[in-house]
Amino acid sequence: MFKGSMPALVTPFSNGQLDIDTLKKLVAWHVDQGSHGLVPVGTTGESPTLSHAEHDQVVEIVVNEAAGRIPVIAGAGSNNTVETVRLVKKAKEVGADAALVVTPYYNKPTQRGLLGHFHAAADCGLPIIIYNIPGRSIVDMTPATMGELAKHEMIIGVKDATGDVTRVSKQRRSCGTDFVQLSGEDASAIGFNAQGGQGCISVTANVAPKLCSEFQEATLRGDYSTALEYQDKLMPLHEAIFTEPGVAGAKYGLSLLGMCRDEVRSPLTGLDENTRLLMKDAMRHAGLIN
Repeated sequence: MFKGSMPALVTPFSNGQLDIDTLKKLVAWHVDQGSHGLVPVGTTGESPTLSHAEHDQVVEIVVNEAAGRIPVIAGAGSNNTVETVRLVKKAKEVGADAALVVTPYYNKPTQRGLLGHFHAAADCGLPIIIYNIPGRSIVDMTPATMGELAKHEMIIGVKDATGDVTRVSKQRRSCGTDFVQLSGEDASAIGFNAQGGQGCISVTANVAPKLCSEFQEATLRGDYSTALEYQDKLMPLHEAIFTEPGVAGAKYGLSLLGMCRDEVRSPLTGLDENTRLLMKDAMRHAGLIN
């Protein structure tokens, strides 16, 4: 169920409020464009600036609009285990297919603390995808710890944003080959899948869902010559989107396509003019705009 290109979905705003109509439109567009799943209210969904009520509302809307056509992995991470459990339970209640749970940030738990945190989330009875992103959370879950967690029947995979494609092989050894490994970094997703990964939770796929899904499908059937053609087309966009925080880049790209306003919540800001030019050039290179 969990493979291919899964956009880390932006949360659209209008004058500071959730733009529900645009959110529904984005879900329908991603289904039509061939995305293999959706991941609302992760970091790219600006979860740090959403209220709990807004977080729950976005997950429910995305689940309802997807209507079982593609899976929904709901962002449910926090550095507070009690809050994480609440988010996972709510995602389960509204019908999400899995929850994405980040390694707790800022308070720097030990590997033993990670085991307790993720077991508490998994005991809620919804499949859990671990989100390992040491560049933001500081804590790096080791392959050995992940292997221990993989013994829990509800801990089924990882979004790996370490940028180290060799982690895939190490985690295949510690977690087993059935453990779902999804890249959390667009630029290295081709190498990630070559090592045994099954897909990408992607920021770029917000802007180029069809290209990203076709790229992923090429890697999954072992057609790396075709995948390289897509990589060459998409690489400038991967770079441009992350020149400033990725959500701001993704929303600006969507605004050029007429799909979404480029509004972000403070402390994020819209792109400066130089980055806007980079985004336009990259989108022309990918054939997304004239």
